[in-house]
Amino acid sequence: MDPSLRELYQEVILDHSRHPRHFGALEHPTHKAEGYNPLCGDRVTVSLALKDGRVADIKFQGKGCAISQASASLMSEMLAGRSLAEAEKLMGGFLHLVKGEAAGDLSEDDRERLDVMGGISEFPMRVKCATLAWHTFHNAVEEGAT
Repeated sequence: MDPSLRELYQEVILDHSRHPRHFGALEHPTHKAEGYNPLCGDRVTVSLALKDGRVADIKFQGKGCAISQASASLMSEMLAGRSLAEAEKLMGGFLHLVKGEAAGDLSEDDRERLDVMGGISEFPMRVKCATLAWHTFHNAVEEGAT
């Protein structure tokens, strides 16, 4: 990867970590789950409001490393307003991307936005940090209403 592009991606990750989007408690969630990474101590709670099969609102809370917080911020920003089918497709593409696998099922726009996390695949111990919020979102949807 080009060094200047790597630096830009690091700046985006730090910005999301320091100024997370959709951070806080959701007043009336329809779905909620907690995630924990025992390897590093990262914790995240994802709350969402589903309406007509779409993510009407999403928020997260938690503490963790810059990668886990940035990933949760990016996830919440990208999933807001999407259908559950779109959200699952995006999650699948993201999981492939951070593992260094082909993520060809992502739209060009989504791929471009998620590429900032693509370098995580070079650090296998950090993949769990990057995927924690995404798995927690999936668990919230699967576990059903609060």
